Amino acid sequence: MIGYCMKCRKKREMSNTKAVKMKNGRPATKGVCSKCGTKMYRIGKS
Repeated sequence: MIGYCMKCRKKREMSNTKAVKMKNGRPATKGVCSKCGTKMYRIGKS
């Protein structure tokens, strides 16, 4: 899955992805940047 890395400031592949549900019930995906290891978060279907 691809997400935006805030540290690299580019779209990167996410590794160790995990589907989560936000407090308001919307789906999201958590993961880490494959390049720098920064935590990433993508809102929407996984």
